[in-house]
Amino acid sequence: MNWISAPMALVRVAPVWRRAGLWTLSTLGMLAMTAASAQDAPTYSLYGSTGLIDMPTGEMPADGELALTTNYYGGVLRSALSFQIAPRLSGTFRYSVIDNYFGPGEGQELYDRSFDVSYQISREGEVVPGIVAGLRDFGGTGVFASEFVAASKHLRPDLVVTGGIGWGRLGSYGSFENPLGLIADGFKSRPSGVGGIDDTGQVAFDTFFRGPAALFGGVEWRPSDRLSFKAEYSSDAYDREVNFAEFERRTPFNFAATYRMRNGVDLTGFALHGSEFGMMVNLAFDPGRARFTSGREPAPPPVVAVAVADQRAAASWGETPGETLSTRVAAALKPQGIELESLSITGSTATVRIRNGAYDAAPQAVGRTARVLSATLPGAVSTFRIVPVVRGIPASAVTLRRVDVEELELAPDGAWQSFARADIADAAGNRFDPAGAPLRQYPRFNWQVTPYSQQSFFDPDAPVRVDLGAQLAFGVDVAPGMILSGSIRQKLIGNLDESTRVSNSVLPRVRSDVVEYDKTEEAEITHLTGEYFFRPGPDLYGRVTAGYLERMFGGVSGEVLWKPVDSRLALGAELNYAVQREFDSGFGFQDYDVVTGHASAYYDFGGGYLGQIDAGRYLAGDWGATFALDREFGNGFTVGAFFTLTDVSFDDFGEGSFDKGIRFEIPLSWLAGEPSQRGFATTIRPVTRDGGARLSVRNRLYGLTRDYHAPELQDNWGRFWR
Repeated sequence: MNWISAPMALVRVAPVWRRAGLWTLSTLGMLAMTAASAQDAPTYSLYGSTGLIDMPTGEMPADGELALTTNYYGGVLRSALSFQIAPRLSGTFRYSVIDNYFGPGEGQELYDRSFDVSYQISREGEVVPGIVAGLRDFGGTGVFASEFVAASKHLRPDLVVTGGIGWGRLGSYGSFENPLGLIADGFKSRPSGVGGIDDTGQVAFDTFFRGPAALFGGVEWRPSDRLSFKAEYSSDAYDREVNFAEFERRTPFNFAATYRMRNGVDLTGFALHGSEFGMMVNLAFDPGRARFTSGREPAPPPVVAVAVADQRAAASWGETPGETLSTRVAAALKPQGIELESLSITGSTATVRIRNGAYDAAPQAVGRTARVLSATLPGAVSTFRIVPVVRGIPASAVTLRRVDVEELELAPDGAWQSFARADIADAAGNRFDPAGAPLRQYPRFNWQVTPYSQQSFFDPDAPVRVDLGAQLAFGVDVAPGMILSGSIRQKLIGNLDESTRVSNSVLPRVRSDVVEYDKTEEAEITHLTGEYFFRPGPDLYGRVTAGYLERMFGGVSGEVLWKPVDSRLALGAELNYAVQREFDSGFGFQDYDVVTGHASAYYDFGGGYLGQIDAGRYLAGDWGATFALDREFGNGFTVGAFFTLTDVSFDDFGEGSFDKGIRFEIPLSWLAGEPSQRGFATTIRPVTRDGGARLSVRNRLYGLTRDYHAPELQDNWGRFWR
């Protein structure tokens, strides 16, 4: 069972289906958008990956494509999420419910979670077919465990033929001796009892491409970009389903027809093995392309030439009693959603420190600030030094020449040239120059009331559970970098408290007792902390947090990050003392406490790929490392995956064998077409156990600072002039 909690400005509520967590269908309404449809675009199989009906193909979807699939037939319900990680690499997470899998009788369903991965060995050419090798269910129960090599070729633009060879389930009908046995005798037999339900989560390397093999194939006709017809010969014998699930397999031939609607949703009807009929819904879309092709925010102010700026200043100076240059700049920035922290002028250089409260793309805030400065500062100022401030600390310093801002505003390649001429440097040191008195007054209060949603997935008794309620978030900026904040929420409706699952963990129950936290009906404190952010030195950032750190733990957390402003590499260290909170998430604590911490390495590979390794001690006292890879699109939409291996044995960890999951960040700007720093973020774990559990501390430094450093600024600099 999994728990997910995220304070949200955007609320998404999944409907509770009777039998399974059809979170894929719940997202169709939110994510529906016009998808690029082409006659040669691959379609999806019942397993949620590109393929025929049951069988895979040698085709790959477009790079970055995300697909949500749900289908039902003959007592089998499947929901899947597939992501094209790279042009040749695809991954799929699938959740299935199979009736009577353990034999006839009530309550004998199998609730199965599985992962697939596929790699395209060769792309289709004039002669060479597209060839894909893949693993199905390589890290789950092994119910669908199989391996394959499939080749597909377009005989003409609307006709694709596929042939392949499979092992495991895909080698169970019409099988023959494994041809790989010519390489080594070990390929001839497939170990039994490996990768089964008792070994859920373990990767059975010694079964890959072993045992009997079988051939499969099929054809797909796409007469238009809306219609597709498929026929296949299946090599899956469905042995277990036939024996226990009242599934009849009369023929190896399957047939399907697909209709693609204008919003990108595919509706498929299919006939399986001469006995079963079913339906499938699929939505495939490009996360890198928002629903709106351009921003809907108001146009930026125009760049003003020096001579005009001086005339305006002379004409308006003193019109407002007590007006200063700082207050005039602040007033001009406010409509842009940018707050002026301070302004100082030294010689011909103006240094402004700003808080970006509106734009998810940092270059857009920098660009709009430069436009305002061109219109408000006297002509004697020839250089703008713009310092974005995050949580009271300077993240970087972007220096622009005024003449470049004027010259490049309307240039065809103005975005590229402005980045090439900009200087992006570290901004360590005092928060404010001596000559630049801060405009921001302290202490400063803020608060907001928002809805919240908390979900639980994959509980066999109710695969989807949801709580809805209201959340009050409040904060006080006591001084630059010093923040007191908290959040209190009250459940209004939901069924998380109805779970009767009791943890059987042999480890300290640092996460598996989450059901106990869900049972409270009173208002709960989700966090109540004091934070201090500081710059220990050049390229260094620091944070100290104390209080009720998260819903389940309180204590003290300290972090230091080394992140040169022009580097793709960052290194960090975090040390925490954590005490488990009472189940009512009030002010009390339980007896369990632990010292935990990690050394972290972050690397921006470019192209939107971000890697992270965290090594250290986890909440249950276990030692190990977490490995994560995220893909971030230019609009902020992020898809990632992670896994954790520690010194806890697979047996002691329990179901799932080790911690792993998939995470998403969907910015509100992607949905609304307007700049926003809000959005929806969530993590999906197939199962939540106690091994590999890490403290959930707010405002970790890498996420706060990286947007204002050179690699990330470069990736989003196209929005500098917007």
